[in-house]
Amino acid sequence: MIDNLDFHTASRRHLLVECPNLASTMHLHQALEAAELVGVDELVPAARTVLIRFNPARTSAPDLADRIRGLEHTGTDSAEPREVTIDVHYDGEDLTEVADLLSLSTAEVITRHQRASWQVAFSGFAPGFGYLAGDDPIFDVPRRSSPRTRVPVGAVALAGEFTGVYPRASPGGWQLIGRTDATLWDLDREPPALFVPGTIVTFREAKRESVTVAEASAKSSSSQKETPAQPDRVASAHAFTVIYPGLQLLIQDLGRPGFAAMGVSSAGAADRSALQAANRLVGNAETTAGLENFGGGAKLAIAGAGVAAVTGAYASITVTSADGAVFRHHPGEAFSLDNGDELELGMTERGTRAYIAFRGGIETEIALGSASADTLAHLGPAPLEPDTTVALGRPESAPHLVDPARGSGHERHLPAPGETIEMSVTLGPRGDWFTSAGVETLLGQEWTVTHESDRVGLRLAGVVPLERARTGELPSEGAVTGALQVPPNGQPVLFGPDHPLTGGYPIIASVDDTDLAAQLAPGVKIRFVTDDPRQNDADHTHDSPENGH
Repeated sequence: MIDNLDFHTASRRHLLVECPNLASTMHLHQALEAAELVGVDELVPAARTVLIRFNPARTSAPDLADRIRGLEHTGTDSAEPREVTIDVHYDGEDLTEVADLLSLSTAEVITRHQRASWQVAFSGFAPGFGYLAGDDPIFDVPRRSSPRTRVPVGAVALAGEFTGVYPRASPGGWQLIGRTDATLWDLDREPPALFVPGTIVTFREAKRESVTVAEASAKSSSSQKETPAQPDRVASAHAFTVIYPGLQLLIQDLGRPGFAAMGVSSAGAADRSALQAANRLVGNAETTAGLENFGGGAKLAIAGAGVAAVTGAYASITVTSADGAVFRHHPGEAFSLDNGDELELGMTERGTRAYIAFRGGIETEIALGSASADTLAHLGPAPLEPDTTVALGRPESAPHLVDPARGSGHERHLPAPGETIEMSVTLGPRGDWFTSAGVETLLGQEWTVTHESDRVGLRLAGVVPLERARTGELPSEGAVTGALQVPPNGQPVLFGPDHPLTGGYPIIASVDDTDLAAQLAPGVKIRFVTDDPRQNDADHTHDSPENGH
């Protein structure tokens, strides 16, 4: 039996399980992976918690809590752990400061770092970034008071009880003690992440530029890599060329769930229902890749005949033929395209993201089974720029006939800047980090969407900040799309599809309609409501009726 667990509501389809320490969290994660509980779709382990995404049609949070309490706490994995050796040049900028903090010499820091046994506890921050827990208690190092704006790729660093290696250049506040030339993330390797939960890592002084993976199945040599064939976009008879991309033009499908263990979020279309509706209109499968245009203002040159549809944000739709004839169409209807046409979207009037589906879909690079562009992790196709040509699938390859009725039912009211909209939220998982006045403020005042908003999150502004009962940061824990994370200034951030997998600021609630959240423009005002005002983080899942739905 697994004891001393606390269960918190994270959303209507997420359960956060809190453990007393890192070791028990790692054991719980192993037990959950081995159990393969019915209805569990994905696990996101972190420092003291495991976030569970489940299918409400197959299970409920109370049922999951009961089954988790009954799991055997074996603490071991039947398979031999993966082992990795990393060669390090111990010349980091913060090595001397770390030695002073630990009351050691730099030589002693290096020796103890190499002698310690490190294991990947969880992933997050960026694809391939692993939080490595060690068995030497000396390593408990505070983060830098002022984070660096750029930490170089391959930096070996310490923070708290963890060691980490930066898989790509990025901002960061960890203490740098060295660098390695090991490749932490490689889509041509199986698995792409060198560090996955459970991996045993040994560090050694670099004598040559190398990394050794002690695993028979590791595929690191160039001869073993297989690069997927990319479509010939220029030569395709069906394609579009970007004339203007607008503020942002991305290729999106429904995302890449299932890779949280490697630090990869699902990403995908911000307004999933809008993309699905557009695909239904043109006869595609709902999972087919389309275009996500932020703010409108996109203009495309079309090669080949086909069918398209636009859904999501309200924007004018104009098709100009090669002979100058102009045709205007409405969102939510399928329309034909001919060779030489130009398709143009006006600026969005309500909502922020318009979706364009082409019959036959888009042919583009695939990363981890998805064509989704993840703007935080830099996975998938890059944002489309002027003069970029993208191949389209042949219209006859679509599985369904074009049927306008298949896309109906998606129409919904989208607020314009200055208007107020009501949004339902599920409270938790960290309501106990806020005073009762803080929770009342969340539900009692209007919040305005600011211009500091993108696919990672929407920054909200309220007259009264949310009052916290506790200061500081949580140990990193999983976060969901739609979460309202609250930094120290008390102004919440509403997480979008490209949000970090884990974070250290407390989450007070999550919005229930993430598709609608994706369409909120700067200046829109929000009033949050909950259909169970008694629900708070102190309630365990059995006391929370919301969890059964």
